[in-house]
Amino acid sequence: MLKRLIVILAAAAALAAALPAAAASVAQPVAHIELARMMGRWYEVARLPNMTQRGCQAGTSDWTRSGEGFAVVQACHKGSPDGPVSEWKAKAHVADPVSNAKFKMSFFGGLVSQEYWVLEERSDEGWLILATHDGKYLWLMSQKPILPMAIKTEAVARIKQLGFDVGRLEFPLPAHG
Repeated sequence: MLKRLIVILAAAAALAAALPAAAASVAQPVAHIELARMMGRWYEVARLPNMTQRGCQAGTSDWTRSGEGFAVVQACHKGSPDGPVSEWKAKAHVADPVSNAKFKMSFFGGLVSQEYWVLEERSDEGWLILATHDGKYLWLMSQKPILPMAIKTEAVARIKQLGFDVGRLEFPLPAHG
């Protein structure tokens, strides 16, 4: 009985010791992003799989200012870049005004909400990495429908540096210009 209790306590201690390491491995947002950088159309270059975007090609995300935040329209074409359009509308507001890199987005009139973080932003190359705060979902977004291969390779390498499994990335077909 005492032996079993010692084993259980040792296992609990090992699990407790591992928790801070797991929490620390979640990628952190950039130190600061200019909100103007979020404006306009972004094209989806890569993503981690998610149920909402299953079969999506040619994904876009349009950000426009709306009051204190943004109106965001996300769209994709089911099956092919010319397939039927699926669209999701969201409201986003800055969740961290110091960095501007954390956004709280609400969908379906506020029934669903999620926090998104900008993990990397390369305005000089026209791309950014956006992920949910827990790292479960991630997107590589570009200001142009297609990233040049060298820049795309650099961005995927950065995703790997941030601790994500790049082998799981999906690369949907791009939108037409």
